[in-house]
Amino acid sequence: MRGDRMVGAKLPIWLISVGLILILRAAPAGSASAAGESTVTPASMARIGTVDERFQSYNIEMVEVTGGEFWKPYGPERGAQAAPPPNTPGTPNSNLFQYRPPIDLTNARLRKLASALAPAYLRVSGTWANTTYFADSDNIPSTPPRGFKAVLTRQQWRGVIDFARAVDARIVTSFAVGPGNRDAAGIWRPNQARRFLDFTRTAGGSIAAAEFMNEPNLVAIGGLPAGYNAAAYRRDFKLFHSFVKQTVPGMMILGPGAINEAPEAADLLGASGAGVDALSYHHYGALSRRCAGAATPEAALSEAWLSRTDQTLTFYRTLRDRFEPGKPIWLTETAETACGGNAWAATFLDTFRYLDQLGRLAKAGVQVVMHNTLAASDYGLLDEQTLAPRPNYWGALLWRQLMGTTVLDPGVPVQAGFHVYAHCQRGTAGGVVLLVINTDRNAAYSVKIADASERYTLDAANLQDSTVRLNGAALTLGLEDRVPSMTSIPASGGILTMAPATITFLAVPAAANPACE
Repeated sequence: MRGDRMVGAKLPIWLISVGLILILRAAPAGSASAAGESTVTPASMARIGTVDERFQSYNIEMVEVTGGEFWKPYGPERGAQAAPPPNTPGTPNSNLFQYRPPIDLTNARLRKLASALAPAYLRVSGTWANTTYFADSDNIPSTPPRGFKAVLTRQQWRGVIDFARAVDARIVTSFAVGPGNRDAAGIWRPNQARRFLDFTRTAGGSIAAAEFMNEPNLVAIGGLPAGYNAAAYRRDFKLFHSFVKQTVPGMMILGPGAINEAPEAADLLGASGAGVDALSYHHYGALSRRCAGAATPEAALSEAWLSRTDQTLTFYRTLRDRFEPGKPIWLTETAETACGGNAWAATFLDTFRYLDQLGRLAKAGVQVVMHNTLAASDYGLLDEQTLAPRPNYWGALLWRQLMGTTVLDPGVPVQAGFHVYAHCQRGTAGGVVLLVINTDRNAAYSVKIADASERYTLDAANLQDSTVRLNGAALTLGLEDRVPSMTSIPASGGILTMAPATITFLAVPAAANPACE
């Protein structure tokens, strides 16, 4: 496409994001018998790469910090019939959104559960961040200034800094780029960014990395000026880059932060002029039902669905190699589906996608994966009302406790229905951990392993349950929100069976793998 034009600048969300909508076919039923056996040898698995120590990270949307309209959760029954009917985003009384007061980042349960996932990156951004005004004084406007849609107070941002420090998270963000932060010629001004960064330092905080803006390929929904195009982005990014290098040279610049296989992404990266420290992108397999998406729970374990993350990565890796060769890749926003997630994003059914995506992307060399969100709407790791852990949280906790930063080749051929990933074991010299995912709803698979291992198997009575079991026992918080011990069961060397629709971590602390010493 032409470098001075960005497609889709005035289209509604489901047309702008048409690449997100997938017509997914249900996975074929598996055999009722065992589907096969794979042999693994942890001691000799070769090192194929490493990931950032904060590889598994999460988002708290800027609109959660300021308070405002965010994706409306589904009803208590959580079935498809409970979903709000599709409606046009931004219209009065839209069925898509629901007002939320500012998130309480001092909440003891929230801090305890976030701390259990440390270390991590905390990204505070999202579409709403593009038009959020930072009020750097005690004189807080009762309504957003002209050209802005929300107000972030010093107290609210100080709360983010304190939360990040308390839970061992490093802050990632983006900046205001809407009409209110531009001069008469429509050129971006750094005054808001300067005040924001100055206050962050004064409050004892720091920003590890930032995207210039959130999803610059979605012009209309992102609150950018009408007619904003790649030429304008090139001009503005050059100003932004110069400002960052002079003001906060230690802050990583991420970009372009576009969503899915956006045709505009090549223009955006080309406009950056080799100016990013890491390529960032966003990925959702589809839109949720709120935004007229067509994903179904029947297809949630299919190879077509799970491999969508590979397709988007391939797209951005090709652009990286063309415009920013050698730069690391960060996935700074992802979840089950866009627009708040489907009802089953809050159930065990989505834990297969969550952990499989982490395994795939680590193996492919992606350095950081940020889940959207920590505790808002249906795709949150925590229930936004009670802050109770959802199944994906328990999967995240096991990953954090077991999977180290060194990625290994498990030596198991890729096969439909059965995925195996391997890392060095966190905190155990020479140890290896296998992540074994059986997505077949009917067939069992077997793993032959000579070593004794410690087994952690996740399953649920029903795939769309909100309760997940570890080795047969339901996972719940203890007294005073104590995070339970993720206890394994010993498994002697031999043939281990992986039941249908289960997720198993196999820790082999005595593997003595040289790559893990």
